[in-house]
Amino acid sequence: MVTEGVTEEEKEEITSFAQLGVVEELCLTCKQLGWTKPSKIQCEAIPVALAGKDVIGLAETGSGKTGAFALPVLQSLLDSPQGLYALILTPTRELAYQISEQFEALGSGIGVKCAVIIGGIDMMTQSIMLAKKPHIVVATPGRLVDHLENTKGFSLRNLKYLIMDEADRILNMDFEEEVDKILKVIPKQRHTYLFSATMTKKVQKLQRASLQNPVKVEVSNKFATVDKLHQSYIFIPQKFKECYLVYILNELAGNSFMIFCSTCANTTRVAIILRNLGLNAIPLHGQMSQNKRLGSLNKFKSKASSILVSTDVASRGLDIPHVDVVLNYDIPTHSKDYIHRVGRTARAGRSGRAVTFVTQYDVELYQRIEFLIGKKLPKYGCVDEEVMVLEQRVSEAKRIAQVEIKELQNKNGKFKDATDDGGHGAKKVNLGKRKGHMGKGNGGTNARGGGAKGKFSKKR
Repeated sequence: MVTEGVTEEEKEEITSFAQLGVVEELCLTCKQLGWTKPSKIQCEAIPVALAGKDVIGLAETGSGKTGAFALPVLQSLLDSPQGLYALILTPTRELAYQISEQFEALGSGIGVKCAVIIGGIDMMTQSIMLAKKPHIVVATPGRLVDHLENTKGFSLRNLKYLIMDEADRILNMDFEEEVDKILKVIPKQRHTYLFSATMTKKVQKLQRASLQNPVKVEVSNKFATVDKLHQSYIFIPQKFKECYLVYILNELAGNSFMIFCSTCANTTRVAIILRNLGLNAIPLHGQMSQNKRLGSLNKFKSKASSILVSTDVASRGLDIPHVDVVLNYDIPTHSKDYIHRVGRTARAGRSGRAVTFVTQYDVELYQRIEFLIGKKLPKYGCVDEEVMVLEQRVSEAKRIAQVEIKELQNKNGKFKDATDDGGHGAKKVNLGKRKGHMGKGNGGTNARGGGAKGKFSKKR
């Protein structure tokens, strides 16, 4: 494996995409999208990719990795247009939609057609899209294998580009079977790009992607978080975790928040508790239907709601520019996931804040995170007496949430969206005077009702 790229001096001199060898049509689109100057990873990866080499790209989150692989693919497509030209594999459905949007935006001037092939959507509709032979296919591995095995006439025999975004996750054991099946049916002679913020060094995993003399381009050390991200931790008793969460949401009112939980059940529970306290929180997790997942994401993106409570399904790759604060309500089991979670804020040169909740049971996991990122984080300052003032109201909200969840379980025999429009509206518990966005919650959330007693698996 070769490591090369542009020298620091050359990087300073590069002020436009044209200097990297990008053609005029694409430079014009970049300008229209407001991409005035290439990012570091784009300066490194685009010239190498345009030279026809395989690329392993390593850069921190929010640094423009999608542009780094999209521009070379589109430029190559301009030279020799054909259907089913490039395949982009992603680990999550939401990320697939986002990449597709970026390809369509960058290729708007040249008429690029994209198809998103993910689970949770009708296969017949997708088969019709694939029959039209789109130029770019953005897919999650599982659903793509379904189509390769069951959709008549669909094949990737003429594929020219294979790109794995969040490659370390795709090359992991989770997708082992599916990725092997895909690699068997696509041509050996192709260009392969792997991109991630946390790239694996295990040669066996990289060999599985069948790279040919790849060039490694990296603009950060192995596991880096962005400089403009203010990270801190708060050491709290497990018993009062919700009180501290509400306190921080109150303290930092006026910002938009992403709260990460470890399970679907906990995501739902936290979202309902916050709604019972009059906060406009919406959940996002793997056991919601695809339409509801997109609905939650769009509500948050459009600022209709300022708090998104999510599992790690939203931790990788999603670009939501206005996220001000990331709260790790449940500490991630895998330290790498911390890098991805906090990467949802402080994107593309903006500043942001991340606070990690550490209980008496999480100390070892937290120490692993500090070891991984190579720095000791400061403690988040809070007044314990002020937090405990909230205890009674938060306890009442928790009690109401439990009753709601149990009612829905008994009524439906399974989990249902607990705070749907017209459904059981969240009963509000008055939080007294609150600042900023912490006014009254509306009834229109796509929350999923659920209890923590084993009904929810740890599905992301």
